[in-house]
Amino acid sequence: MKIKDADILIIPGLGNSSPFHWQSRWQQNMSTARRVEQDDWDNPDRESWTARLIEAVAEAERPAILVAHSVGVLTVVHAAPELNHSKVAGAFLVGASDWERDSLEERFPGHGFAPVPRKPLGFRGLMLASSNDEACKVEKAEHWARDWSVQFGNAGEAGHFTEESGHGPWPEGLMAFAKFTQSL
Repeated sequence: MKIKDADILIIPGLGNSSPFHWQSRWQQNMSTARRVEQDDWDNPDRESWTARLIEAVAEAERPAILVAHSVGVLTVVHAAPELNHSKVAGAFLVGASDWERDSLEERFPGHGFAPVPRKPLGFRGLMLASSNDEACKVEKAEHWARDWSVQFGNAGEAGHFTEESGHGPWPEGLMAFAKFTQSL
């Protein structure tokens, strides 16, 4: 599938993606990309965040490719059973954040992202993780990828895939994304 033939849905994580984040840069450069907006980027809530994603997929005019980062990945996973699978071509999942950690329940009581579903998504996907991502251990990310029946890629020491970890434009990620979309 060509990028121009899909609705690219950008699903950021906590705090949204800054203008310098790879998701924002990709959105600016892909004519069919749009962000799945949330009412409160600083207090993720599974119920409202998944509802917005379900709505965005329903509104897609072409096959949707989901591009998620951090807790945006968990938004995709929680929404998967409710998504119209005939409209989702695939999901590009980057740097999942482990919201099963006690510290996140203390910081965001009742967020609803834990426990993380352990069932196949029902559509194709690629999960990229980092061996030094403080938000999620690579072993856990790999286990989730198996549970979700998506491909897994270890990007090495890439941090949390943010501009702070050197992933502003992130050309390697764009190449991985292009290869993934061609496989759909």
